[in-house]
Amino acid sequence: MATAVEHGTAAGRRMRLTSPIAILGMTAIAMAVVLMLPLNVPIGPMYWDLFIYFDAANRIFSGQVPATDFFAPVGPLGYYLFAGGVKLFSNAQPLLLVHWSLFVVTAPLMALALWQVDRTSRGVSLALLLPFLAFAVLPFNTREFYPFPGSDGFAVYNRQICQLLYVLTVALVYLRDQRLLLISIVAGMTALFLTKITGFASGGILCAFAFAAGRVQLRTAIASALVFFAILGVLQLWNGITLAYINDILALVVMNEGSLLPRFLQAASHTFGIVVPAGLLALFLLYRDRTTLTETLRSKPRLQAIARFLDHDAFWIMVVLFAGIFFETQNTGSQALIFIWPVLLPVILRLWQSDAPRSAFIAAGLLAAAAALPPLVNTAERAARTYVGAIKNVTMPSENLKTLGRLNMRPEILARAEKMMGFYAKHRETYADFIRIQELPSYVFYSEFDFQIAHLMAIDEAITAIRELEAEQGVTFDTVMNLNFVNPFPWLMDREAPQHVSIGADPTRTVPPPDAEALEAVREADLILHPTCPLTTANADLLALYAPAIKDHEQITLNECFDAYLSPLMADRIE
Repeated sequence: MATAVEHGTAAGRRMRLTSPIAILGMTAIAMAVVLMLPLNVPIGPMYWDLFIYFDAANRIFSGQVPATDFFAPVGPLGYYLFAGGVKLFSNAQPLLLVHWSLFVVTAPLMALALWQVDRTSRGVSLALLLPFLAFAVLPFNTREFYPFPGSDGFAVYNRQICQLLYVLTVALVYLRDQRLLLISIVAGMTALFLTKITGFASGGILCAFAFAAGRVQLRTAIASALVFFAILGVLQLWNGITLAYINDILALVVMNEGSLLPRFLQAASHTFGIVVPAGLLALFLLYRDRTTLTETLRSKPRLQAIARFLDHDAFWIMVVLFAGIFFETQNTGSQALIFIWPVLLPVILRLWQSDAPRSAFIAAGLLAAAAALPPLVNTAERAARTYVGAIKNVTMPSENLKTLGRLNMRPEILARAEKMMGFYAKHRETYADFIRIQELPSYVFYSEFDFQIAHLMAIDEAITAIRELEAEQGVTFDTVMNLNFVNPFPWLMDREAPQHVSIGADPTRTVPPPDAEALEAVREADLILHPTCPLTTANADLLALYAPAIKDHEQITLNECFDAYLSPLMADRIE
């Protein structure tokens, strides 16, 4: 018969194992183990977004600084985290590594908040932690962009922003210790600023409301702002990144300016399944508590009354919805509005613990579930479809792709990509006609799995052709540029990319007109590549954009799928 001591020991062991800190630690260890395994993942739409991280990491390793030495579509934090991850896990599958790299930031901040929450309720702390872990572990967007299951290699930084906003929301709603809140706000807002500026703006909306609602004291708000600006000042003194990054943000704003209302409507439509039930819940709570809210607003002192009035579950829900929709106005994919859950949970708890009618609890619970469950269920379902469906997949054939080739796909997708490679080469004029009418072969051409595979195959073959040319002529192309959305060649060939040239080069959104420094860097590039399998409008625009710097380069046909432009120095050395 078990003794009381044995029962106490077992209970203590269970408490330790279900501790959110322990679960976070075990999750981090599991991630590290997986990153050391030679895993492949199924190809997905726009998978080439991942290549941007390798381009950035390679530039960082060669001494370049984001924003200062090259233009980037988002902030530098993700690139530095990925570069550090590559150093630690050189053979990791890229998608898993880039998606999980932010855990270095979010896990400690979650631990900080949940440490305090767990002291009053283990159930609440787990209810906050487990959904977060699902989104932090599974590298998928919450909304499908393509009908076939595959890995979401695109919009990684949007997913990371949503996870940061989740952590920040937990801190603002559940932390009462102002010192811990100060740490969470500074770390969270700094990470948001250095990841994507629209995420920082959304975080600012949440922080401002928390201050107005009395959750953040005046001295905490002032101290947070001072420490935040001090950090930016230190970064500016260290490598000049702060002002350069702000200038890049302003350039992106100019390139992407447009009416905000249509984008708000579009974002609201994308998140309709969350916005409607959450909005109805907020209205239900306002109606139910209308008398109490009116009395609160009439009480004194006035400022405290306003703060108590605002610090209501309904207003928290509305503010989170607004901040989330604002962030989604600029996004193709993300884990949209996953941070609504931390403000829905208090509603359920309050109604459960109060003497509210059972019908009110049921109504609120159903609306909260309708808002919170779909993103979680959809993410889990997409992951299951992708990974279970990959059982019969074949691996990506490659010789020069390093970990970028750690992919698998359906045999018929691989067969189609191989056929299309030859078709692109033989029908170059057909795709030139698409350029003339300024269209792609299909509206979602870059999302097609076979295009992504063919693109990788073309890169693989181009590297072989470059190395053969170098061996034959006794030369080495030290600086390689690719007139394409991504430039993985320097990373794959252990070379350098030209400075002051955009990564993630979308000429319609992320490539400002090149200044004198950029044109000079392109002019000095040893080898400039132009993909032709197939010719596309974006690549043609990039060729035209940098044409003034390439005019003295000598054009050659590298192989069936790439034209090459050799610098005058290199052209003179090649027969």
